Amino acid sequence: MNQVKTFFQQYLSGYKPYKTYWNYEDGCVLKGCIDLYAATGDDEYRRFVLDYLNRYVAADGSIPNYELRQYNIDSINSGKALFFGLDETGDERYLKAIEFHMQRLKEHPRCACGNFWHKSIYPDQIWLDGLYMAQPFYMAYETRFGKLANAADITDQYANVRKYLFNEEKQLYYHACDTARIQPWANRETGCSANFWLRSMGWYVMSLIDCIDLCSEMLYEHYRLLIDLFREAVSGILRYQDESTGLFWQVIDHGHNPDNYLETSGSAMIAYALLKGMRLGVLNGEKYGPVSRRVFESLAEHKLTAGEDGLHLGDICAVAGLSDTRDGSVAYYLSEPRVNDDSKGVGPFMMAYAEYLRA
Repeated sequence: MNQVKTFFQQYLSGYKPYKTYWNYEDGCVLKGCIDLYAATGDDEYRRFVLDYLNRYVAADGSIPNYELRQYNIDSINSGKALFFGLDETGDERYLKAIEFHMQRLKEHPRCACGNFWHKSIYPDQIWLDGLYMAQPFYMAYETRFGKLANAADITDQYANVRKYLFNEEKQLYYHACDTARIQPWANRETGCSANFWLRSMGWYVMSLIDCIDLCSEMLYEHYRLLIDLFREAVSGILRYQDESTGLFWQVIDHGHNPDNYLETSGSAMIAYALLKGMRLGVLNGEKYGPVSRRVFESLAEHKLTAGEDGLHLGDICAVAGLSDTRDGSVAYYLSEPRVNDDSKGVGPFMMAYAEYLRA
């Protein structure tokens, strides 16, 4: 596994922010570094996070490059790193920045059922992606500062996702649901998109295990709901695991399609969720240990390759969404470009490695 550590060192040394504004992609790498610092004690990871936060969080706790007008739930993701900044430095600006993010959630538009919209250009839509972006931050805030007054709001949103996006026959979750049932990609009866995209399921299981980690066991009903949903989702997705590699397909249930491929970011997310689930005692180690380790080891073996300019993590889906021009078909998901070293893949790969080390 020395090659994995070498890749992370190479990647972080040349890292450039994903966008000019506060964004979720950078947040994936920050979370990966926080987890690796917890697993290894290597100060390189701690410095990376604190240097990033120091650049983007002003002395008064404001974030000048936060995009307010989009009401984008993705923007909450990087806010998770602020708890680390506060704990490591005691600097009050990070507490102010946490409160700033919480205020964004309080103002965020919601569907009639109570779930957060994905963003202002996607009104009345629930995406699995958004659960990872917002709910662990929300749970961390409630646990530390909110006296758990809104724990039910968090778990109710998961219950709604189970109600509206879960397919009983496939035991999988659709990528998204248009609760208004007017989008061209939405089923007119259910509002759901047409297929099961791997990374969206990855976001979902990561969100659940992170919330379980943060939720107080004293909130028994809420805690049990999260665990039950997590175990069900894990059981469902493992039905579609590739036998030869242990990885997972870009369109989860279409492994037979010759154009489909074993996608890296979603597989890394599942590896992370499985490994962390075992560490927290949510999954049985004897049953899931070999499965979870195999996913990570297969990623390192098959997706981390050496080139003339160093190591690269490949087969990461660049982007996928739903809109007037993105219809959620199998052909659509398989048409999006595959790229190397995208933070949406590297960040979860870092998180999975941290859990692999801790296991």
